[in-house]
Amino acid sequence: MEAINNLISGGGVEDVLFYVFAALTLLCAVLVIANPFSRSPVTSAMFLVLTIISMSGLFVLLHAFFLAAVQILVYAGAVMVLFLFVIMLLDLKEEARRKIKFFGLIGGLVSVGSIFTIFIKSLTHNYFEEFASSSKIPSPKIEGDTIALGKLLFTQYTLPFEIVSVLLLVAMVGVILLSKKKLE
Repeated sequence: MEAINNLISGGGVEDVLFYVFAALTLLCAVLVIANPFSRSPVTSAMFLVLTIISMSGLFVLLHAFFLAAVQILVYAGAVMVLFLFVIMLLDLKEEARRKIKFFGLIGGLVSVGSIFTIFIKSLTHNYFEEFASSSKIPSPKIEGDTIALGKLLFTQYTLPFEIVSVLLLVAMVGVILLSKKKLE
């Protein structure tokens, strides 16, 4: 009993919850890709929902309640419904899922490599740019205030926000066209 009281009073509960949510996130993310229970993409999509929910638990631990709620409502709700809609409409055959195409593998590796390269370049560029002029760590611009986040989203990030919405619309129209048996 004394160990539990020391854990609660020392702030260790947040540490334990962090490790629990981080382990759940990693475990469910691995099960999305390498699922030993089923070859069905629907099962992988359900593990993706569990990954998103455990990530929202990490946001709650960071006191970012708005991001946690958006994570569950938007990603676990709307986007996963869209993913399941695509999976059900495409109705992939078992033999088509097992084949690994060489061109797709090379394209995927090139894509991951280019995204990783862009990520590393942006990190090193921002790191040297921020710390070359001053030696102190910059303070965050927004600390979770939803009003400031909304103003920033609809002023500075309006164009990327609209581009993502148009991209999702094009993806939905493409899925509907691909799922039709006969184009008339």
